[in-house]
Amino acid sequence: MSEELRIIDLFAGIGGIRLGFEKFGAKCVFSSEWDKYAQDMYEANFGERPFGDINDIHPSEIPDHDFLLAGFPCQPFSIAGKQLGFADTRGTLFFNIESILKAKKPYGFLLENVRRLTTHDKGRTFKVILEKLDDLGYTVYFKILNSLNYGIPQKRERIYMIGFKEPIHFRFPEPLKHYKSLSEFLDEDEDVDTKYFVNKAIRTKRMLKVKPNPPYPGIWHENIGGNISALPYSCALRAGGSYNYLLVNGVRRLTGREMLRLQGFPEDFIINVSYTQVRKIAGNSVTVPVIELIVEEILNSLKTKRPKVNAEQLELSLKQ
Repeated sequence: MSEELRIIDLFAGIGGIRLGFEKFGAKCVFSSEWDKYAQDMYEANFGERPFGDINDIHPSEIPDHDFLLAGFPCQPFSIAGKQLGFADTRGTLFFNIESILKAKKPYGFLLENVRRLTTHDKGRTFKVILEKLDDLGYTVYFKILNSLNYGIPQKRERIYMIGFKEPIHFRFPEPLKHYKSLSEFLDEDEDVDTKYFVNKAIRTKRMLKVKPNPPYPGIWHENIGGNISALPYSCALRAGGSYNYLLVNGVRRLTGREMLRLQGFPEDFIINVSYTQVRKIAGNSVTVPVIELIVEEILNSLKTKRPKVNAEQLELSLKQ
């Protein structure tokens, strides 16, 4: 493994996982993202345009690297999707990751996906993934983390999988047990373009359904059944969510900048696509501060290289 951690950024979106690694000095040697609009934003912010469809490059052509990063497509496993799993061609994109790991043999990886991945097809889909990674010789750790527990006012549960070529110890970051106020993420209404405000009929409908004395500031969430929850944080941003499923204080939509803030992107991160596209992009992205905390623990593991403690050893140590 090189002294400067070399990473590749697959299914990169707008580079949220890359940002988390670059904070600690990692160098990206290859990126891939098929969506044109995500490519546009990625290029504007990182100075390079990601390679397109990962199916169009042979694994042997990808540069040598130390860590593979991939927020591989979640639609086949999510509640919102059709839940076809590996029967869906998008589901088989995991096998692109497997092929690259097999060909390039990086020291480790970080994979991210929706929580639903762990239970899809009664757990069989996730079992296949873990078996493939084990067959490649990786020691794998996985855990569902909620962005709300790591300082960001967005309830966003995602599974993170970390792998190492050696059987070394790793632990996921402990929850911070607090999150910042929405007031740090939302613009004042008077500073927001009127195009983001919903019409009177929608506002009235929401007001009739919400419980008395909603939190302020708050984000009002309308679920599929039409129920309204007014919360002091945001429900998960969704790429395919309706325009009005999240409303700030029941009166307006989130702006593109506010959505990126709720994913932890820096204020100077360039937005150069339409509102429709930034909604999709933000909904597909990762929460950057969560990635940063995970990377910090990865680097601690690489520094100490303590041996992995198996369940039997852990139980014995607790008894002593």
